[in-house]
Amino acid sequence: MPSPESAKTSRRRRPKAGTVPAAGEDEAARLSRAVAEHLRFSPDAGHIQLFGQRMLLMHAQSFAELRRELITRLGLAGTRELLTRLGYRQGFDDGQRVRALNPEDLAHALALGPRLRETEGFVRTLPIDAMRFDPAKGEFWGDFLWTAPWEAEAHLQQIGLSGEPACWVMRGYADGYCTAVTGVPIYWREVECVAMGHAHCRVIGKPLAAWDDLSESEIGFLQADSFVTAPVKSRAPDFNPPADAVTARAATATNFEGFVGASPGFNAVANLVRRVAPTDSTVLFRGESGVGKECFARAMHSISPRAAKPMVSINCAAIPPELVEAELFGVERGAYTGADHARAGRFERADGGTLFLDEISSLPLPAQGKVLRAIQEREIERVGGTQVRKIDVRIVSAANCDLRVEMEAGRFRTDLFYRLNVFPIEIPPLRERREDVPLLVSLFLDRYTQRFAKAVQGLTPRAWDALWDYDWPGNVRELENMVQRAVILAEGGGAIDVQHLFAGGEKLRPASFNLGAQGALVPTGITTTLDASDPRRRLAADLLKAVPSLKEIETLLVDCAMEQADGNLSAAARLLCLQRGQVEYRVKRQQGGTMLD
Repeated sequence: MPSPESAKTSRRRRPKAGTVPAAGEDEAARLSRAVAEHLRFSPDAGHIQLFGQRMLLMHAQSFAELRRELITRLGLAGTRELLTRLGYRQGFDDGQRVRALNPEDLAHALALGPRLRETEGFVRTLPIDAMRFDPAKGEFWGDFLWTAPWEAEAHLQQIGLSGEPACWVMRGYADGYCTAVTGVPIYWREVECVAMGHAHCRVIGKPLAAWDDLSESEIGFLQADSFVTAPVKSRAPDFNPPADAVTARAATATNFEGFVGASPGFNAVANLVRRVAPTDSTVLFRGESGVGKECFARAMHSISPRAAKPMVSINCAAIPPELVEAELFGVERGAYTGADHARAGRFERADGGTLFLDEISSLPLPAQGKVLRAIQEREIERVGGTQVRKIDVRIVSAANCDLRVEMEAGRFRTDLFYRLNVFPIEIPPLRERREDVPLLVSLFLDRYTQRFAKAVQGLTPRAWDALWDYDWPGNVRELENMVQRAVILAEGGGAIDVQHLFAGGEKLRPASFNLGAQGALVPTGITTTLDASDPRRRLAADLLKAVPSLKEIETLLVDCAMEQADGNLSAAARLLCLQRGQVEYRVKRQQGGTMLD
């Protein structure tokens, strides 16, 4: 970490390769123009747009009042986590849009982040040691002063002198922005803060994996297991867990080491889990294979009143139809040939705890009726037995298909569906929460480099671009498997590239890479020189003859993309290699909106 004395020297350094230059007058003006070019005011339509996304001008004083009220209601820790998540999301959205404009100029994209926040009125940034980023090795460094920090000043005014840094939204923004631009999870630590009595705020940024002394409170906003170990009483005032439940939660918290995320979809699911956990309601998790349905189910059990009792899981698709009843309800001795001793079923083993029925749609119809009766009557009979056994279990089920469609097709009982669908929770697929990908990659890299005792130098830029562009049909499970495979295939001390990740037959969209003029692979969006024989030049010439206006060409392309995508904005954006907000802006403009061109 540079000393204050070395800060003056570092400002005079000549920028190295991969170094973001300090914003002198010329550079500051260039960055300001870059922001202005993508800022649109449309008062008649009630819209402000920046980099294709809608913005709001807010009253700083009212936001400060809201911040104070949140601290009063949620406490410092809860408010810090909430506002840091808010900042992270804002930064990640901005970082994605800025990077998409010119994927090759990461230095410019990184320099634009501080200018964006300055334009929005949050803070003034002064570099002590300019940002440096090595994409091949995944190395990052930055050291900045924040002057005129709105958040810290609001904290002093509303709360008073703080014992810890208070620029939560701003620090989360820096994390999210740099993570989106670099593809590497970046963490900025605030080491000085005006709210603590310092003359200014100071932040230091490094890759998340490079910090070896981060506390749970610092990175809790990135982890869903932050609510696993949180005191349950603060979430549900009427619930006082037994003493052994606290011990059980501490023991089960280790099961969530891969349970991280910062996307709105992820946070929405975590919030629903928090709300339903203290109750005894039946829960149905819905989502594609590999999205983490069982992980969320275990998280919910671990913060429920039943945490001290077992959670028993069963994959309904893995049980032969003739053995379903024996597995669920148990067997008495002599019930059938080979049953030489009595055995309890899953319902009995989960007594007092939670029974997780995975892939519930695979249950045969006869077994569905018996499961329904067990849920309704809270009693079972073992196969071959006559004794009625009372059970007390919470039913949590999961399905990777639409049970309403199965019900209408006659493959799933209507009455059982309505018994299970008391509290449905939809888990979005990974392709709809791509901002979680860098966090998960970092986590899995750390896990498998340690397991295999093998050092790798992060991912190449091409590998990151491929991960962003992939549709993830296997979701988080597929991502983990790909990272594990890549660690095995990569050279020791080298970087993970595309061929290491996508060596299992996965199909990348053709838009991921193009063949450059020199025969090298280049990311989509990078302009290459076209020679006279290139068919694309002939296509462009023919298009100009037919549609001489650039605006009409753009309209034609957007219309065709929307038609091919059946009106889905996200799919159309992928076809056009644009962000969703950029396509939405163009569609609204074409429909006669009053947005500025």
